[in-house]
Amino acid sequence: MQTFPLFMSLQGRRVLVVGGTEAAARKVELLLSAGAQVTLIADTVVGEIAQLIDEARISWAGRAFYNEDLAGVSLVVVASDDESLQARVSLAAQSRCLPVNVVDRPKLSSFIMPAIVDRAPITIAISTGGAAPALARRLRAEIERAMPAAIGRLARFAEVFRAQVRRTLEQPRARRRFWDRVFEGRIGEMALAGDEIGARRELIRLLDGARTEAPTVGMVHLVGAGPGDPDLLTMKAHRLLQRADVVVYDRLVSTEVLAMTRRDAERIYVGKRRGNHSLPQDEINARLVALACAGKSVVRLKGGDPFVFGRGGEEIEALAHAGIAVEVVPGVTAALGCAASAGIPLTHRDHAQTCVFVTGHRKEGTLDLDWPMLARPRQTVVIYMGVEALPTIASQLVAHGLPASTPVALIENGTTDRERRVVGTLATIERQAMRIRLEGPTLCLVGEVVGLALAQSGGPQSAESKDSEFQFESRVGL
Repeated sequence: MQTFPLFMSLQGRRVLVVGGTEAAARKVELLLSAGAQVTLIADTVVGEIAQLIDEARISWAGRAFYNEDLAGVSLVVVASDDESLQARVSLAAQSRCLPVNVVDRPKLSSFIMPAIVDRAPITIAISTGGAAPALARRLRAEIERAMPAAIGRLARFAEVFRAQVRRTLEQPRARRRFWDRVFEGRIGEMALAGDEIGARRELIRLLDGARTEAPTVGMVHLVGAGPGDPDLLTMKAHRLLQRADVVVYDRLVSTEVLAMTRRDAERIYVGKRRGNHSLPQDEINARLVALACAGKSVVRLKGGDPFVFGRGGEEIEALAHAGIAVEVVPGVTAALGCAASAGIPLTHRDHAQTCVFVTGHRKEGTLDLDWPMLARPRQTVVIYMGVEALPTIASQLVAHGLPASTPVALIENGTTDRERRVVGTLATIERQAMRIRLEGPTLCLVGEVVGLALAQSGGPQSAESKDSEFQFESRVGL
């Protein structure tokens, strides 16, 4: 975050606005709606500002700004076109540790006035950190269209029962589940529709039942996190991340996807770095069982898809043996996401009629794959976790019949802003990978389709080209 979002109470507090422009009028209207007592400093005023003064909604000092005007105020807004005045007021306010906003001058501001969706008591603020106010306004319009106009009524309804629910349900998890049932079910619909009497009756009945509910065993969801881009999460995966009590994740889950979890959810990292599994699989299984037995809703977040080299089958087996309910939520596997991001077709009518997924992860120091099958022509081979075994993979594919000039692509942190790509051949890729020092999750693609992507984009096509010509970083097109 470039700026930290806060909601500040201005009820009955003095706010100073400097400038008599139309922009000042818009800011004053917002401040008045928040209950502020506004004092305006401006030599002259126009339009709406003049009307606000005539209606005695704000006080006006028709003169220049003095530093003494800052005494006793809680907030300062500068809406003047005078650049020297903007700088002077900003410096004076910040020297007194007063929050100050200079309209359209983020570098002179200590806070940003966001675009606001007002559904009192619900307030949604959107900010681009001053980079693109027009975009913030567009986002506000989209949210306003999507949000029911009466959503504030639902918040006020819940406020009436908040203390009673807290007294009745001592555990935060129980309260959270209770309110989820209220907002997502019939009670919430009745409150939104204005049937407050009926909604109160149903809520009291639900609360009485929740008081005597026996503790239940939790559930585990094996959720595919996709290749890294949070926009590739399924809607169901996002919904479960927002509801989970605990999220168990490993290195293959991107920070962007992990950020989609509910803020107060417990996060448990279970390691699994390449060649250094900080937590053995048996212990991960046991941890999942223990969390569910404690009554928690658990999301086991796995990179890509849980059933594509993700050992999801082993975790389901352990959970089923312990009598724990489990659900699998598919994700976009790395092969599909990374290939699409790099513009590499996994199949092509003229070049690859078959696509094979294999793992390059060594077990007990060996890599036992069906090399003759993998070296067949007119197919694409996608190798997960293959960087460490790259020398073996390249040499074995060549030894079993693939030309040394066969194109190869390595895609690190695919689909994210940290994506890096290295494209070469079976003869050169090992040396190139050593030079680049790939550290993140990396996918290896072998086949004519890699060269096809190069040819279509005008990139290097010759297998004899220098290594440096094959290196493409930071999500540039192949």
